[in-house]
Amino acid sequence: MMREILTSGVHVRSKTSLFSCLAIAWLLVVGSAVAADDELKVGETTDFVPLYAGKPYLHVIHDGRSVKVQRVQDPDYELKGYFAKTVRKCPPFCIQPETPAPGVEPIGEIEMFEFMESKLRDGAGMLIDARTGSWYRKGTIPGSVNYPFTLFTKEAGDPEVVAALKAFGAKERGEVGATERLLEDWGWSEAKYKTANWDFSAAKDLVVWCNGPACGQSPRAIRGLLDLGYPADKIKYYRGGMQMWQLWGLTTIVPRQ
Repeated sequence: MMREILTSGVHVRSKTSLFSCLAIAWLLVVGSAVAADDELKVGETTDFVPLYAGKPYLHVIHDGRSVKVQRVQDPDYELKGYFAKTVRKCPPFCIQPETPAPGVEPIGEIEMFEFMESKLRDGAGMLIDARTGSWYRKGTIPGSVNYPFTLFTKEAGDPEVVAALKAFGAKERGEVGATERLLEDWGWSEAKYKTANWDFSAAKDLVVWCNGPACGQSPRAIRGLLDLGYPADKIKYYRGGMQMWQLWGLTTIVPRQ
């Protein structure tokens, strides 16, 4: 009798263990299906068009709120309106060179995405929409701030120019002593990012852009910044601008009025 009880007990425990294993296996299968479903929701399906391979979308802060940047998912999407035009009068709408000045790095869309998720997010960089205000108000690349190219054609001491450079992280030097100036001229003091009037050592990296490859506004802004002493290696040029951004069906945003 005892043997039967023990045997029965073992047998019951074996059934329980088997049931537990089956239940766990079922949960794992369901859990995997849920996880897979979650992945599908964030754009891992074959139908979803990501920003680029392995990157479905990203988020940037624009005017204090988070904005999701992704591509249009409509396979029939076609660019229309102003940015669909291939021919405009030249000048002023002449095809721009790859870079507007020596030392300024041209970048494409993937580099823009990487900049958005690194230096822009960390506060070490800025996206500069160099178009006039009327263009900016129609829509801009998320995360961008508007500094029209006309600003950088003004005199170096203009209050708006001074305010812009300070917003970019540059510091006014004030009076520079003769000894310090001499040491800088001789290369005995670090002066790579210093001019007579400005210290750009802590200045932010800028990505400057406008309406596209045939737009001269951001090149003019960049050359104006260089004339003011802004270091070329702290400026990047997104030549594709709004035209290429919209051609790829990427998110734009209308600024708050």
